[in-house]
Amino acid sequence: MNPYELFVAPFADFDFMRRGLAGTLALALGASPVGVFMLLRRMSLMGDAVSHAILPGAALGYLACGLSLGAMTAGGIVAGLAVVFAAGLVARASNLKEDASLAAFYLLSLAAGVTIMSMSGRNLDLLHVLFGSVLALDDASLLLIAVIASVSLFGIALLFRPLALECFDPAFLRAVSRLSPMAHYGFLLLAVLNLVAGFHALGTLMAVGIMILPAASARLWTRRLSAMLALAAGLALAAGVAGLLLSFHTNVPAGPAIILVCGLEYFVSLLAAPGGLIVPRLPSHRHLKS
Repeated sequence: MNPYELFVAPFADFDFMRRGLAGTLALALGASPVGVFMLLRRMSLMGDAVSHAILPGAALGYLACGLSLGAMTAGGIVAGLAVVFAAGLVARASNLKEDASLAAFYLLSLAAGVTIMSMSGRNLDLLHVLFGSVLALDDASLLLIAVIASVSLFGIALLFRPLALECFDPAFLRAVSRLSPMAHYGFLLLAVLNLVAGFHALGTLMAVGIMILPAASARLWTRRLSAMLALAAGLALAAGVAGLLLSFHTNVPAGPAIILVCGLEYFVSLLAAPGGLIVPRLPSHRHLKS
């Protein structure tokens, strides 16, 4: 098999591969930068919790309107925001930390979502919801993912300075600016929106992977925030292309294949990057000596 047949022909000859590529491109541009800020804010597990919290809202939207993209999206957004704010309220009003309250809500949400779909009596493939169908994206789903990616990029550009300050010194931001609540809740909204977009392509179990794994890999390579954002998006896109090709040439499902490649990038970065396990332990050679 020549390089053209291996790398180019699947996208040139098959419409479903081009749609999958377009969806992963939008997710890479929108979700991965949000994942960088989530990682720097030490909220990675929150993303996993919220991705599971989307499930009951999407299931209720399905029960109400069937396979309606709008209803399932709206249900997922409402459920995700409800869990985020409920977990924050519990953390502030009780002795539980926010991670413990998020874990409790995420487990309940996952169980409730699976129960709702199982009791619906309708033919809805649970694997489709949990693991996504990036190779079956239609025009409406692609448009939704592209719109969310555009909103995310605009929101990050608008809130870049307060988001960056809140990552590194939230107390300073609260002291000098009134934008701290706006940055915090605006970021939570962007996170939920991107998890809903990822849900349509990669499912509730895989959606957070394309947010966190490229961000973690980029964090190992650079300390500059702008470079980290660009590198995370590039790594996510590369993983999307490689995962789609792996799925096309083998029997591996596309969504898990994309996340597996993201994981491979992470382990390579962990071994080879300046912030990883091996390179910092190598002896450094100083170019300038006093």
